[in-house]
Amino acid sequence: MSQTHHVVIGGGIAGVSAAVAMRQAGFDGTVTVVDAEPPLPYERPPLSKAENAEAALRPIFPEDHYARHGIELILGTPVRRLDGVRRRVELTGGWELPADRVLLTTGVSARRLGTPGEELANIHTLRTAADARHIFAGLDRGGPLVVVGGGFIGLEAAAVARTAGIEVTVVEAGELPLLGPLGPAVAELVTRAHRERGVRVLTGRTVAEYAGPGAVREVVLSDGERLPAALVIVGVGVVPNDRLALAAGATCHGGIAVDEFGRTDHPLLWAAGDVASRVHPRTGVRERIEHWDVAMRHGAAVGASMAGRPTADDTLPFFWSDQYGKTLQMFGRGRPGDRVVLRRDATPDRFLAFWLREGRLAAVAGLDEARTVRAARTILDTGVPVAPEALADPSTDLRALARRLPRPATVPAGGTAAAGPRTTGVADWPA
Repeated sequence: MSQTHHVVIGGGIAGVSAAVAMRQAGFDGTVTVVDAEPPLPYERPPLSKAENAEAALRPIFPEDHYARHGIELILGTPVRRLDGVRRRVELTGGWELPADRVLLTTGVSARRLGTPGEELANIHTLRTAADARHIFAGLDRGGPLVVVGGGFIGLEAAAVARTAGIEVTVVEAGELPLLGPLGPAVAELVTRAHRERGVRVLTGRTVAEYAGPGAVREVVLSDGERLPAALVIVGVGVVPNDRLALAAGATCHGGIAVDEFGRTDHPLLWAAGDVASRVHPRTGVRERIEHWDVAMRHGAAVGASMAGRPTADDTLPFFWSDQYGKTLQMFGRGRPGDRVVLRRDATPDRFLAFWLREGRLAAVAGLDEARTVRAARTILDTGVPVAPEALADPSTDLRALARRLPRPATVPAGGTAAAGPRTTGVADWPA
């Protein structure tokens, strides 16, 4: 075996995907995954979607999977610093690892706003398994629950709590929850779904103070209204965990800047997943995309590249959200200025929406419309113009339409179509 050592810092899906992809690409050196959390690397989506603490902690792979792939795990041990000169990863406690290449898959942390009283007990963010345990313990004691921030994590947690019969209020600073990623028409449908199930959704307001004593009892809003609260979940955005990269001298702007293969401008460092800022070939802009599927595929591509098989992840961005037993799926990324077309039969419990850019499909979202969303994804991949009237008409068979459209051989520059993925995902891995 080679004496080369690759160290992956971060045990989320991007890091695990990268480690396995290194082996698939033929790397025969040492692969070590280091994570600050003690549990075996676990899936993040169930933290906000599961109905109880036991279901929320779901390992990505069983422990013996790592041994079979020759992957070493160091868990419950934070990394203190990177020594680029000596090519060492310094862990807490004085332990050091030699490193020929280091992959940072350190993800993101919940944003804190410094609101007075946010240090009170029973106020939580939701990013880790420990966070989920605290929240489920609070839900077991009953409500009321106040969710601060109407993003996907906050709304998923609100749906879990409301399904359990808990009184829930969502406080959103913007005009509507999910307005940014979904636009007003779709965001209004999602908001209606929550309101129709008894969630109180307050928009255009922020939190001025959390009131105790000791543990939160009230949430004081910017307009003076006081909401009773036994539990608060705060989801007001995230910040990239780029401290190690910054200290090592790598370029960071809104995340760790990487090229199409995951390389930073530091000779030792690579980055993948939520923490990585890259120009995605499907969007044409430099950004971080904080979705599980994207992190999985980007991690796999970067891992293969580190092993000597240059691989660029050009798969279409995809995410899903589970709320009230229904699944919202979206392929692509909408932008301000896109024309959003709703199917005329759209309701809060079932809908299809399409984002058109210069007459071409740029994104599609659907609630409980999995087969039709997949058909629309095929249309999106062709990159050919499509009539908005056809998309809006519930009688249009999108699968038949997709079969009739030509398929391009290449990805248009900055466009939304592609010849197909050039990376390996978890679903492709051998058992």
